Amino acid sequence: MKDFLNNLNNSQLESTLQMDGPMIVIAGAGSGKTRVLTYKIAYLMTEGVDPFNILALTFTNKAAKEMKERIATIVGNEAKNLWMGTFHSVFARILRIEAHKIGYTSNFTIYDSDDSQKLVSRIIKEFNLDKDQYKYKSIFSRISSMKNSFITPNDYLNNEELLLSDKISNRSKFYQIYNEYVERCFKAGAMDFDDLLLKTNELLNSYPDTLSKYQNIFKYILVDEYQDTNHSQYLIIRALSDKFQNICVVGD
Repeated sequence: MKDFLNNLNNSQLESTLQMDGPMIVIAGAGSGKTRVLTYKIAYLMTEGVDPFNILALTFTNKAAKEMKERIATIVGNEAKNLWMGTFHSVFARILRIEAHKIGYTSNFTIYDSDDSQKLVSRIIKEFNLDKDQYKYKSIFSRISSMKNSFITPNDYLNNEELLLSDKISNRSKFYQIYNEYVERCFKAGAMDFDDLLLKTNELLNSYPDTLSKYQNIFKYILVDEYQDTNHSQYLIIRALSDKFQNICVVGD
């Protein structure tokens, strides 16, 4: 047995050694779930799996950095070739490669939450809307919710329930704000954090050849803190893992 595996207890070892097929590891905080993920990746590499064929998704850059550093102490420099990072950073990487397919250039700008909220605030001001009625943080949160539910401005406009809800809430101009926000982002060659997930889903759904390309690259997929994934992230993971189904998720 490889020496580094001696640091694992029996249940952790069992999870680490299972290479193929879907697996979910559920355990409480401090039980070594992330250690299993780290050692599993190292084990796959020592068994001959190309790091370029391993996708590991985390929720923070700090977690990704620490995991990669731990793996590097076991397997060496090859760890740098892993597809490892947060959902947003990994999917931004894919989108930069495939940007032309969705109408962007590869050097598109990424708006953080502050950039996005400032843009929403500016639109509300330019539309001469009541700032108390249309609080920019609340409006941005609603835009984010729409995107994560795959509701485009056009979808929103055709949804009587949503239109009625905003009318009752005295926010009947939400559509205009949402539509303007989307148009300005696109014209600026920018995506916000929600777009990184939305556009990845759009890309994989619209281009079967592109989906197949990344399914073939990502022979092994591992996800940390799986309980925190949203629907959009889940759909991407499901699509990418559909061919080989070598997916390991860990969570509480």
